[in-house]
Amino acid sequence: MANKTIHKQAIFYTLINYLGTAIGIVSALFIYPLDYGFSGIVKFIDNITQLLYPVMVLGASHALIKFYPALDDKRRKQLFNYSLISILTVSVVVLFFIIAFDKITGYKKIILVYFAFPISISLAFIDLFRKQAQQMQKLAVPTLFEKIIPKIALPVLFIMLLNNVLGVNESLFYYVITYMVVFLFTGFYLFRYFKPGYNYRFKTLFGEISRRDYFRYSLFSFAGSLGSVLAFRIDGIVVFNLISDEANGIFGNAVTIASAMQVPAIGLFALYAPVISEYLKSGNLKELHVKYKETARLLFFVGALLFSCIVIGIDDLFSLLPSYEKLRQMIPVICISGFSVLINMATGFNTEIITYSNYYRFNMIAIVSLIGLNIPLNLFVVYYTDWGIEGIAWASFVSVTLFNALKMVFIYKKFRLLPFDKNFFILGLIFASSLCLVCLLPDLSDNFLNLVFKVGLSLILNIVIVYKLRLVHQVTVWVDKAMFFVRK
Repeated sequence: MANKTIHKQAIFYTLINYLGTAIGIVSALFIYPLDYGFSGIVKFIDNITQLLYPVMVLGASHALIKFYPALDDKRRKQLFNYSLISILTVSVVVLFFIIAFDKITGYKKIILVYFAFPISISLAFIDLFRKQAQQMQKLAVPTLFEKIIPKIALPVLFIMLLNNVLGVNESLFYYVITYMVVFLFTGFYLFRYFKPGYNYRFKTLFGEISRRDYFRYSLFSFAGSLGSVLAFRIDGIVVFNLISDEANGIFGNAVTIASAMQVPAIGLFALYAPVISEYLKSGNLKELHVKYKETARLLFFVGALLFSCIVIGIDDLFSLLPSYEKLRQMIPVICISGFSVLINMATGFNTEIITYSNYYRFNMIAIVSLIGLNIPLNLFVVYYTDWGIEGIAWASFVSVTLFNALKMVFIYKKFRLLPFDKNFFILGLIFASSLCLVCLLPDLSDNFLNLVFKVGLSLILNIVIVYKLRLVHQVTVWVDKAMFFVRK
């Protein structure tokens, strides 16, 4: 019953994420290219937000997942309340440091950091609310609020800006309001089903769990989250500050399109987090290994299928759109970033296994290693090459690949678990062969017909071969159901 609930929530979660991603892609194709400068400003605010809000959370949401199984209902509510107080307190401290940074450095674009601050607070509480909803298997609705409302609001504000209805600062102000609305909606929904009460005396809570263990775990989780931001968001910050607003708009839109590939991974990782925590707590490594390999194969199949379609059809698709000359600037970054996403998906839930195990400290080592590689690579590209945003994308690709390899080796040494098996490598061979085959075929004279023919051929080849060889269990189930429905 639990697995059925998880899969049902995963489906809803994935559909909502895809809807939000679809809105984002449509905007990236038709609206944002009309003003890459403003798009770059918004992307920069988003990157700063992603830098600030892990500081405000300070690992509290991960600690909620980690210690939840060991507590009774009363202590779980206390833990949630403690997390609320922690986020509020740290947010005040963060605001103080932003003001101090402003006074000391005189950073010219500090106004954008102030715009990012209330969004960060909203996201910090939303993250905590989502983790609690995740424990209750009610993640779909909070995801709907978080992924859809901002994706609708931003294009509307963009259009109003382009038509001189709003100025830049007014548009950014309403963008901030959007996230505050999401925060309120998510809170109202959660508290309909979860009543934490008003018990803010936490002595009994830390009688059940070690205060030292809680803070140690929270701080290491925080370090991992912040490090991930520095590792994966530094490119946008570097492009905005050292290249240009417009370049950041192009780069950010390209990454948005490539990120569509990882939506299924986000859903599965979020919904399996409590399950992984429980497997590790009970020592059920055999079942964990099965899920590890099963999930890696499924995500690699989905990711490789989408990546193949992107590589084969992206230029033909863009040529059919009115802003082709602006859109084609994104193609190299989309392909490189898409490859990075595929690598990340193919290695399964590495981060979750480490985070919810007794070796969670290793996340910090991995992240520090990634930062130590990614930042110098980005700076090298900017100051010593003329590769531009393509070079930044390749720097991120190298960093992501080594980061995942490091975590995978660590998990194997500690748990003897690997996400790969024989079927995984057969999958890789199938996708590589079909991609080469389709790309080598001569192009048709019409872009639309070429798009339909080549992308359709790639999809049919990969799905039929994988189904016939029974390489991915879930794909076999989906195709069998589809065939039964058609025959019926």
